[in-house]
Amino acid sequence: MDWSFRSDQPIYSQLVQQIRLAIISGTYSPGQRLMSVRDMAAEAGVNPNTMQRALQDLEREGMVCSQRTTGRFVTEDPTVIEQAKTKYAEEQIRVFFETMRKLGYPREAILALLKEEEGKHADT
Repeated sequence: MDWSFRSDQPIYSQLVQQIRLAIISGTYSPGQRLMSVRDMAAEAGVNPNTMQRALQDLEREGMVCSQRTTGRFVTEDPTVIEQAKTKYAEEQIRVFFETMRKLGYPREAILALLKEEEGKHADT
């Protein structure tokens, strides 16, 4: 996985976001065993405690589950994954609209731009 971090938010919350996105996008498959905390931390270039905290947050969300002797696994519950995907999409749309409004675009202009952009990508 390609890990990248910004300075505007805590590393552990960025880890949560990146792992969640990997799960909802299918990079990590339902039921897939995750690497150990130590291995994931080394790959991401972060402290193992930071990775542990991120994975605990994802466990509380139900995105991953622990099995004492065999490690952590991505949830196999399609409802949990679909709800997380919808929540992520809604957040992206909210941020987009907030940004466009800050740029001074009224609702109608935003929708017109979306429609125009959709036409450019009709084949994809």
